[in-house]
Amino acid sequence: MFGRILHILVKEFLELRRDRWARFRLLVPPIVQVLVFGYAATFEVFGVSTAVLDLDHSQESRSLLAEFANSNRFKVVRVAATQRQAEAAIDQGDAAVAIIVHAGFAQALRKGEPAPVQILVDGTNSNSALIALGYAGAIAGTFSQAWQTDYLQRARPQALMHAVRITLDDRPWYNVSLNSRWFFVPGVIATMTLVMVVNLTAFAIVREREMGTLEQLMVTPIRPIELILGKTIPFFLVGLVLVGVITLVGTLWFDIPLRGNPLVLLLGTSLYLLSTLGLGLAISTVCKTQQQAFATNFFFVNPMFILSGFSFPITSMPQVLQWLTYLNPVRYFIVVIRAVFLKGVGVAVLAPQLLALAAIGLALLGVAALRFRKSLD
Repeated sequence: MFGRILHILVKEFLELRRDRWARFRLLVPPIVQVLVFGYAATFEVFGVSTAVLDLDHSQESRSLLAEFANSNRFKVVRVAATQRQAEAAIDQGDAAVAIIVHAGFAQALRKGEPAPVQILVDGTNSNSALIALGYAGAIAGTFSQAWQTDYLQRARPQALMHAVRITLDDRPWYNVSLNSRWFFVPGVIATMTLVMVVNLTAFAIVREREMGTLEQLMVTPIRPIELILGKTIPFFLVGLVLVGVITLVGTLWFDIPLRGNPLVLLLGTSLYLLSTLGLGLAISTVCKTQQQAFATNFFFVNPMFILSGFSFPITSMPQVLQWLTYLNPVRYFIVVIRAVFLKGVGVAVLAPQLLALAAIGLALLGVAALRFRKSLD
């Protein structure tokens, strides 16, 4: 039995060695994805194009607008003279934010009254708009606090001594600088492994059927279970190598810490690969051509990515979709990866995720194997 499986393993690796395009797809796209996510994917917003309008023309209004201009979050691209010009800057796409200080701003501040500032935001990109509003609120809040302190010190110094203040002492754990790369790059391991292993498993078997060599294999003494193992074990090993390559790029290039035990990461990866191999094997049983396999892969892989929590919070999804995420192995593997990389936790903490991966992987692989045997018969 082991001799026949070994021959199939050798055959698969020989085919991989002869296929230069397959080797290219295995190495280059994962590295490119890591670099793209590492440099381009971020939740932070810098240099938001901003139009400003000062209708108060006071020292206070100029100081406030200078706070925005000196911040690296906003970049003043237009100084408007009227309300219509400020609105036109957003309508024409020249600016994403317009800051308008109305007349009477300084007078209200000097009287100790609220002095509102109008912020117009282009909501076509809601994510960037919300982040920009958060930055604007933080800048305005800092300015307001500084002005209030200065006002009380000049007008009522005794009141300043007894003023009650609430200060936020933020202390981020595990990612002190809140670096988005530390969030995105580990997640690439899960998504790239899903895409690569599912594609390789499904395409390899479908290609055998399309070329007519699968029937030739079945007339040999090899048994179906041996053929299944011989076809899946190589891609299991390829998946491990893929995870190793992305991990090396993330840790060496982007200085992402690997605080946990690599053996825990290896265990989680192995359980996760059971699911990806089972899915690829199941796809191969319902597809007759590689074009069908490609379309079917897209049908499964894209929703699994969206429902994984990699980019979109699961708690923000409708309740029905939140329930569906419990059937998604990518959801659990992303938790395992980020916990091992950033938190350094062990098996005891990750036991629920590891057990879920094992259950989903064994179920998918079992159903796929039974379906594969039936398709061969």
